[in-house]
Amino acid sequence: MTQTAPIESLSFEAALAELEKIVHALESGAAPLHESIQTYERGVNLKKHCEKKLADAQMKIEKISIAQDGNATMQPFSEE
Repeated sequence: MTQTAPIESLSFEAALAELEKIVHALESGAAPLHESIQTYERGVNLKKHCEKKLADAQMKIEKISIAQDGNATMQPFSEE
């Protein structure tokens, strides 16, 4: 499997698409062991990248507020 763009430069959608290709390639078992290990490692890094992108998006959508009674609540994020 060819590895093109640096993971950090990939959008969520591009990283997810590449991750799906990696899963299919690993499931096929056609690649030599050394290549499979490298591909798996890239897949792990793509997964982490996707998780970070999702977390970043979540933080843009919601913010945590602490009420006077100490309870945490989620509220829509607004740039005031």
